Amino acid sequence: MQQLISELEEAQIGRVRVNEPLAKYTTWEIGGPADLLLIPENEEQLSRALALLHRHGVPWCVLGRGSNTLVSDKGVRGAVIKLGDRFDDVHFEGNTVTAGASYSFIKLSVMVGKEGLTGLEFAGGIPGTVGGAVYMNAGAHHSDISRILQSADIIWEDGSRSVLGNEEMSFSYRHSILHERRGIVVRAVFALESGDRKEIAAAMATFKDRRRRTQPLQMACAGSVFRNPPNDFAARLIEAAGLKGLREGAAEVSQVHANFIVNHGGATAEDVLTLMRRVQTIIEQQNGVKLVPEVLMMGER
Repeated sequence: MQQLISELEEAQIGRVRVNEPLAKYTTWEIGGPADLLLIPENEEQLSRALALLHRHGVPWCVLGRGSNTLVSDKGVRGAVIKLGDRFDDVHFEGNTVTAGASYSFIKLSVMVGKEGLTGLEFAGGIPGTVGGAVYMNAGAHHSDISRILQSADIIWEDGSRSVLGNEEMSFSYRHSILHERRGIVVRAVFALESGDRKEIAAAMATFKDRRRRTQPLQMACAGSVFRNPPNDFAARLIEAAGLKGLREGAAEVSQVHANFIVNHGGATAEDVLTLMRRVQTIIEQQNGVKLVPEVLMMGER
């Protein structure tokens, strides 16, 4: 590992942090240390970093704004990559918008609305980054990334680069080609439509008000924990089973939204995982439905 660290520093791939605790980088405020936390500031640095990791056979994963992610208490072996500030940019040209992978997805939805562009209103309540949203084909309110993405710039695990169009992304429910082939989104281009600014603002205000009323946004959480099963909603099943308020240590099934698990302070990843398994078992026993996690598990088990 020391040889790799030396080569990463010599290659000037950005910031290199050793044994970096990850809890402060996640919205659940949970997570042990990463062997390496790499923070490249541009595409060239990221490409060099991935090529070096590939050459040394060191596993890696990506951490955006830390939402939708549960990091193990034992931490992450290998490298965690967090894109730096220079990936946090946005550019408008006609009805298209190009955004860097670390740009806030919520902020992007607000920005395009102010530009009089419609198509991203659904993103107003989705925490995380543009890159993470493309990776998981994020969606809400009967829309998702697949409906508006024009293309994505990707750097693959060997450091090579591609630009993939919408059809090449293999989108499906909470899925993209990046679940099949290792790579990192660095930029995305969205094709939107002209709309009425007042109507867009009204729609987003309605969504925002609904989030405030129905989601525990004031507490440490990670968004929806389980995917919605076909023709149903995970939250409905969990609430109908009377599981709101179910606790494991400092982790609790939210009493505001049943598909959220909140950290009351000091919850561990094991607390959250145990609570998730309890919920899955009860829902399967009562309904014959196996809930599939939507949150990404990261690190050593």
